[in-house]
Amino acid sequence: MSKFRPWLLSLNRPLRWIIILAIAVILVLVVVTASATTWEYTNSPQFCGTACHTMPPEYSAYQVSPHARVPCVDCHLGQDSLLMTVPRKAREINHVINALTQSYEPPIYVKNLRPARDTCEKCHNPEKFSDDTFVEIKRYAEDETNTESRNFLIVKTGGGTRREGLGRGIHWHIENEVWYYSDDPIKQNIPYVREVNPDGETIEYFDVEAGLPADFGQKVEAELHRMDCIDCHTRISHLFRSPSDAIDDLLARRLIDQDIPEIKQQAVQLMSVDYTSTEEGLGVIDSLDKWYEDNYPDYYANNQETVQNAVEEIKDAFTRTVFPNLAVGWQTHPNNIGHREFPGCFRCHDGKHTSSDGQTVRLECNICHSIPDIVEGDNKAPAITIERPDEPDSHLDSNWLARHRFYFDETCTECHDVSNPGGTDNSSFCSNSGCHATEWKFVGLDAPAIRSMVEPPSVSGNGEPKAVPHPIGARTNCNICHAAEAVRPFPTDHSSYNDPSLCILCHQPTLIEDGGEIEATMVPSIPHLVEGHQEQCLECHASDAIYPYPNTHAEWSAEACLFCHQVSEEEPEASAEDQPKRPLIPHMLEGYDDCLFCHNLSGIKPFPADDRHAEAELDDCQVCHKPEE
Repeated sequence: MSKFRPWLLSLNRPLRWIIILAIAVILVLVVVTASATTWEYTNSPQFCGTACHTMPPEYSAYQVSPHARVPCVDCHLGQDSLLMTVPRKAREINHVINALTQSYEPPIYVKNLRPARDTCEKCHNPEKFSDDTFVEIKRYAEDETNTESRNFLIVKTGGGTRREGLGRGIHWHIENEVWYYSDDPIKQNIPYVREVNPDGETIEYFDVEAGLPADFGQKVEAELHRMDCIDCHTRISHLFRSPSDAIDDLLARRLIDQDIPEIKQQAVQLMSVDYTSTEEGLGVIDSLDKWYEDNYPDYYANNQETVQNAVEEIKDAFTRTVFPNLAVGWQTHPNNIGHREFPGCFRCHDGKHTSSDGQTVRLECNICHSIPDIVEGDNKAPAITIERPDEPDSHLDSNWLARHRFYFDETCTECHDVSNPGGTDNSSFCSNSGCHATEWKFVGLDAPAIRSMVEPPSVSGNGEPKAVPHPIGARTNCNICHAAEAVRPFPTDHSSYNDPSLCILCHQPTLIEDGGEIEATMVPSIPHLVEGHQEQCLECHASDAIYPYPNTHAEWSAEACLFCHQVSEEEPEASAEDQPKRPLIPHMLEGYDDCLFCHNLSGIKPFPADDRHAEAELDDCQVCHKPEE
């Protein structure tokens, strides 16, 4: 440097300034290049995921996510100009300080994400998402054969805008303005929701169990959060699968052989243990190889490599799912897509967020997806219609899912197969294991306030409800006989029971006669034609007529008979007692239609002198007696 200065001064002035300017330009280029390189490197996923020792969980999940080729900064800083992103990045220097000083508490959660409209929607435009999606989900039971079941459903992704006639489905939440309040850092508890309709109307929904005041929304106005993509897609780039889901995925992709006995159960058990370190967990999983050698020696001898490959896959899944050193795992970072392991959709759609007028944030399976069709074993996949069915008015009630168990009756058969209702064998619509075989612990259907809204009204009195003394058919309308002014009116305290289907909630359909129980199927069929005699039942079947009815029918009218007694499709065979009393007519009727001319008590062929025939009139004869063919 001591020689450079005299040399520089020895040059003439113009040349001297040219050299100085050239040096300055070079220095500026070096600084700019170094800065740009540093900026680019610190924005790279490799730097984000590996430079800090707290990042391995997120980085491992990111590398197998749908966003594996999307730079981290596109979401965490936003796709914006340098003038905006540089200050944002500078504000995150506190993360570096916390990492160096270890002044943080695991598990670590992101606190400052850009709004989805500034990140996700730069690539994903909800206005263009309008197609439903067919989905097949494979699950495996924790039994010896790892029984496979396939869940088929149509996910109603939806989207679009109202001006296009769309704006429905799951992405309705993006097209419409929805605000909510949560005092939970990870937003799993949402006691208050506000919906703003296009016309400006505001509807407030309160968790009935939270005990919030009516003016709660005004008090927390500044703390409300507008719902966006990330409220549901919380783990789209950093998903930690539950042990069950992780093994199901490996089995479905055939990375683990389904024929390995008990592999699902054993893998889930080992991955679900709380280990003190990753190394400890991997060591325990390694012991699975020895477990198969001891418990399934014949299978292990012939399939040792298959078992060992499965062990390696389980270890790999474990390292992407559980991070004991940082207290991070699938339990600590909720995935709000769905509603199985975490509340997800049920944070609001739990059946117990109600408005002041009794409306509820709808808890309805088929709002977001079709009712799952579940197929086990080698059974064929179902034929799923893509047509949106017309729902009856009762189903549009926002409390219908909570209410339908109290209003289930035979009218459901008009649309659904209701065999084995409430079952879990997937033999019918009402035995769907996707609904009834799962404990929906995040749903509030049994919340006392909800039950009071949807349960049928109670009836006073402590006595046991009377059994129904007649069978109940698919179209039985109890009100025909039991309305206030009918044959056998119901008590005055039943006046609120306007729906006949409510009756069988208390009154069971058994036929009782003379103190004994008779199966409903034993009600006699009508052994003659009814046409032309609908209003004459009591002429033959009154208590003192030819074929008297039982004493339990004393107050019944003729119009009620056909609700229980149906015309037999085939002429029933008469019993030995009845056969001689109703022989076929052995002659033509034309010209001989005055039966009583020959068959009076003193005629050519008198009828029997019994009570059934003594008062019979001409029109009564062919009710029982028919011409021979």
